[in-house]
Amino acid sequence: MPVLTREEAQTRAHLLDIQRYTVDLDLTTGDETFASTTVIRFTARTAGDTFVELKPVTLHSLHLDGEPLDPASLDDNRVPLTLTEGEHELRAVTTMRYSRTGEGMHRFTDPTDGESYVYTQLFMEDVQRVFAAFDQPDLKAVFELTVKAPDGWTVLANGITEQLPDGRWQAAPTPLLSTYFVCVAAGPWHSVRTEHAGLPFAIHCRRSLAPHLDADADEILDITKACFDRFHEKFEEPYPFDSYDQAFVPEFNAGAMENPGLVTFRDEFVYRSAVTVTERQTRAMVIAHEMAHMWFGDLVTLRWWDDIWLNESFAEYMGYQTINEACADRFPDTWIDFGIERKAWGYDADQRPSTHPVAPDPDAVPDTASALLNFDGISYAKGASALRQLVAWMGEKDFLAGINTHFRRHRFGNATLADFIDNLASATDRDVHAWADQWLRTTGVDTLTPELGGDETRTTLTVHHHGSRPHRIAVGVYDRDLVDGRRLVRRERVEIDVPQAEPLDLPGPRPALVVLNDGDLTYAKVRLDDDSLETALRGLSGIPDALTRALVWNTLRDMVRDGELDPQDYLTTAEAHLPEETDLAVVQGVLAFARTQIADRYLPADDRPAALTLLTGLARDLIRRTEDGDNPGLRLTAVRTYISSATQPDTIAGWLADGTVPGGPEIDPELRWRILARLAVLGALDEAAIDSELARDPSATGQEGAARCRAALPTPEAKAAAWSRLFDTDDLSNYLFTATAQGFWQPEQAELVREYIPRYYPAATALATRRGAAMAEAAGRHAFPAHAIDQESLTFGENHLTDPALTPALHRKLVDQLADLRRALKVREA
Repeated sequence: MPVLTREEAQTRAHLLDIQRYTVDLDLTTGDETFASTTVIRFTARTAGDTFVELKPVTLHSLHLDGEPLDPASLDDNRVPLTLTEGEHELRAVTTMRYSRTGEGMHRFTDPTDGESYVYTQLFMEDVQRVFAAFDQPDLKAVFELTVKAPDGWTVLANGITEQLPDGRWQAAPTPLLSTYFVCVAAGPWHSVRTEHAGLPFAIHCRRSLAPHLDADADEILDITKACFDRFHEKFEEPYPFDSYDQAFVPEFNAGAMENPGLVTFRDEFVYRSAVTVTERQTRAMVIAHEMAHMWFGDLVTLRWWDDIWLNESFAEYMGYQTINEACADRFPDTWIDFGIERKAWGYDADQRPSTHPVAPDPDAVPDTASALLNFDGISYAKGASALRQLVAWMGEKDFLAGINTHFRRHRFGNATLADFIDNLASATDRDVHAWADQWLRTTGVDTLTPELGGDETRTTLTVHHHGSRPHRIAVGVYDRDLVDGRRLVRRERVEIDVPQAEPLDLPGPRPALVVLNDGDLTYAKVRLDDDSLETALRGLSGIPDALTRALVWNTLRDMVRDGELDPQDYLTTAEAHLPEETDLAVVQGVLAFARTQIADRYLPADDRPAALTLLTGLARDLIRRTEDGDNPGLRLTAVRTYISSATQPDTIAGWLADGTVPGGPEIDPELRWRILARLAVLGALDEAAIDSELARDPSATGQEGAARCRAALPTPEAKAAAWSRLFDTDDLSNYLFTATAQGFWQPEQAELVREYIPRYYPAATALATRRGAAMAEAAGRHAFPAHAIDQESLTFGENHLTDPALTPALHRKLVDQLADLRRALKVREA
């Protein structure tokens, strides 16, 4: 399928002004296809040639200004149009295909009750899978939708919907929207409705999830209302749409999508099983993130995809900050979780060969295929970190004043990075343009390293700066507690600018610990001086502030990845200090890195069993510590870690048989499938047991759990069958493909799957070509043989990167995966 180029989009935007789309969808024509009729009213500013995009199963008819066009003129996904100056009407009657990959109009049948649901995900270039469109973000228009749906279904859309006397559903006309924001979600939804600020609010999910949504409905709606109110305190422009619906939809590829008035979320956010407070906090942050998009993204939209970072960075920053402000009574400091999880995502992405500026040069995003590659830790986490540093540098009052100017000047229109920076600059005396050049147009991670000098009465601090960006940071100075030597107390926190004009004087004796970027307000790797490193390794749990502890843990993580700290020392530090850790986000972040990176990738294979034994021992310590029931989230985290790290089946099989961990928690569906997956890896499970569990839990999650378990069975027959399901047919949905891929490669089964490593590259390439970008992403992320840390595997991959058949999406994932593999080899050699 041809991709839209920036040059083509600019030419078309100069030619056309789009007034209105009238879209009629018929969802009653069967399980495979639906009928779509589109009428586009638009004006050509001059006479000229252009094209409209659509990707139908069948193009039945096409009329321009009442005159028929030849359906055979459809060339792949484009119909050429020759226009005279003036007003025009284009009418397309098509049959479109439902998707099973989370793109276009996705259709899902719930295995629990047989009910079907459909929803649209039209991001980037998938509108044409649903209706004919001039598919680019700067050709905004009003959309009027009508939908014929099966009896018993409810239809949701961007505007308020009503059912007409003939049974069809009609959505209120939208304000001016970009094509990729149009959304329809239809099915026998379970809904919880309320009203807030004079607007209808609602949340929706599949009927089979109704009890679980009802259990959390008050929390979800309270958070939604609190964020809505907080944004109205920050933003002068009122919420610009007629309602606020949030639909939790099945098999959704992203976390959520900011469709105006109808936000779609992956329905894993409707929790069937016990979760931790940090997982609830993540859901809350995503709610806030998507609501921030209603202004930044929906009201004011990018002109071209080179500025997609601005939408995501702003929403990411606002999501965390707003939950911190509006829900402080419900959740701990969100910036701790951001620092130890999201920021690490950004640091990792920024150190790969595929790194790019937060704001790439427009020439670096020549088409939609290249734009799609930039949805990564740089556009989200690094961009949000940069904005957080910007707020610290220019002040929140001036930042918000600039934002409100941006909204006022570009409401219901499109804007660029230059517009954004100009509007910020109008609110401050700071040189925001220079800041943007230094922060947004450059790549890589700066590193800040302290050097301490002085004598017994005073200490001097010189910060060595490897990089090019200016930083406003805090320096935390800590001494040992005179009463309890295991604890540290903060002597002072001093703000400095980096590069420094001169060394910083710290009165008093040499501190036990000096932490650069205390408070984590900038984006940079930091290092510790030798004495501070020794203090951290021995006394990390004694640091009084959780955000500072998170920053120090991130420093140790970076040092492991850079070959400066033995991975075993990281494990030993975790073993010593996590039993004393009080912040759940820190515990989860450290355990995740220790389990998935250190044990599975950074330690030699021969050392892995000992690492897993250490982690199960640490998990047991945490389980003992939480016997009083005061910290169920920490206990659940420890139980999950024990299960995933178990090297023998007896204990976890006993938990499964008993239906509970002694002292709790109960083995709910999520834990049952987690245990079964580990038992499958260990060879303590068979097909009959999987079938029995699936009969017990036939839900969509159960289907995915069974697929994961079957692929994890340590037999040649199971691997061959899983491989065939992944790559020889296209029957698996996006979620079932992912689950099967997650089960397939296991470090414990390295010899069993060795023959599949060279087969992976051509198989994944063919799959990506057949099934498109979403499945290419899944194949590159989940089906890659990440367990194989050896030169042979690296060579296979590097040789395949030159294959001209590689799609851009898969090529990018392989470049990143191979960079991580190369780093793991270097860590092992360090």
